[in-house]
Order: sequence, then C-alpha cells, then structure tokens
Amino acid sequence: MDNTENKSFGNKLSKRIICTPSPSAKSTFFYIQEAGCAKSEENAAIQRQDLESFLIAAVVSGKGVLSVNGENLRLEQGDCFFIDCRLPFFYKSSDRDPWELLWIHFNGATSQQYYDYFISQSKNVFRPAFFDKVVSAITDILEVNEKKEPDAEIATSKYIVDILTLALSVNISDQQYDSALKQKLAAVNNYIDDHFTEDLSLEKLSSQFYISKYYLTREYKRIYGKTIFQHIINARINYGKNLLRFSDKSVEEIAHLCGFNDQSYFARQFKKAENLTCFAYRKMWRD
Repeated sequence: MDNTENKSFGNKLSKRIICTPSPSAKSTFFYIQEAGCAKSEENAAIQRQDLESFLIAAVVSGKGVLSVNGENLRLEQGDCFFIDCRLPFFYKSSDRDPWELLWIHFNGATSQQYYDYFISQSKNVFRPAFFDKVVSAITDILEVNEKKEPDAEIATSKYIVDILTLALSVNISDQQYDSALKQKLAAVNNYIDDHFTEDLSLEKLSSQFYISKYYLTREYKRIYGKTIFQHIINARINYGKNLLRFSDKSVEEIAHLCGFNDQSYFARQFKKAENLTCFAYRKMWRD
C-alpha cells in the first residue's frame, strides 16, 4: 500500500512516499517505510526517537545540523547521514542556507547488522566519494514506488543495498587513508596470507613491520573491517576446507598443517565459521 504526498515548502516542492511492505518483503527484503525529497525555504526541523526505522539522508544542497544522542554534527552539500531512529535524534536546516534533502526510512533484512557495522567504523555523518550514486539510488526508489511497478519491492531492496554499500565503503576510499599507511597494511595483509600456517602473533607482526601494536590493531580493523586475528583464523579455515575436500588427511593432520597446535581448537573454530563439523563438511562436499 503506497501513498504519495506533495507539499509546498516555501516556493519549492516536497515529495513524500509512504509505503506498507508486503509480508514477503517484510520477511525477506530491505523495504522502505517512507522516502522523499524536500526543497525547503523554511527553517525545517525534525525531532524523534523510539522509531522502529533506519534513516539515510543526502544533503543535495544547502546546510544543516544533525544531533544524535546529544552529539551535534554539521552537514553541507555532499554529506549524508545514517541513523538508528530508536535513538534520540534531531536535524534542522540552516536558517541562512536551507538544505535540499533526499531521504529513505527503511528496515528489514539485515538493517541492524549493516548499521552496527557502519557505526563501528564511522560517525553518523559520512561523505561518500560517489555522492551522485546515493542521490541516484534514492531517486530511483522514489520513481519505482511512485509508479507502483510490479517489482518495486525487489528493486527497492536492491537500491537500498547499493546505498548501504556506498555508506560502508566510505572508510576505505582513497580520500580517507594515507597511502603510505595503506601500503604498509597491505604488506601486513599479504604477509599473513603467505605465512598463516606459522606461529603468527601481533607482537611478531608489529616488530616485522615497525608499527606499534595499538596502531596496527586499530588501523587494520578500520581499513579491512576485521581484526588481524580474524584474518589469520579465516585463512587457516579456508586452507582447512581445501584439505578436507581434496585430500584424505585426518582432521588432526589438517589442523597442524593449517597452523593450529590443537585439533580440538581447530574443530571449534571450524564449527563456528561453517556451522558444520569437519567431518560433516567433508561428507557434504564429497558426496
């Protein structure tokens, strides 16, 4: 069920589409609850909390301010924000330079997981390298839902994923990180890929690459989205999966070849990663 509402804000046009997802969309897809654009000549302000929704908005022109949990963040053309609307939030257009906003209120699928990952890497305000793609995706969402196309819910879910991908990718753009640091961390990453079967430790890596453990830990997680420990374990598990499928070696032999000193620890990590035992995995991929 959709409802399109056009209002006059000052001398310009504002559009808002309110949607009720189908049961299948609600259980399977990302879906919008509301989407719109506002070209405001007024001092428009929004304040809410306890709303079961996530909000992404793009500042197409003008300026404003966003407050989330008491933290004030200034926005201007080219900025976006991503918030969990259950938290107290407030946003307001500038008096002198009113903004034009495009926004989507959405939920469903893995919205919470995307938000948790985003906020672990960034503040609520982000500046995507490809701002025009965010604008295009929100515009497409408005268009397919306004036309009530048969595949509108599927297309909407796809566009939301596109926007979320741009939001999560912002911290790995070339604009965000010093190239020398990126090269050093890439070297660390490659070293792990070549030596994961060995006895690797944070102390060894920091000494090998002349970087403090704290800085290495923080920056590696920020750029690659996982800890060094997680990368080592993943590399070992991947090698273990290869040996389980394409060799007749015992689980104990495979554990040691992967760099695990303890077969039971390998088995636990494998089960955690695959939700299968080593034997079940081998049987599934061989039968």
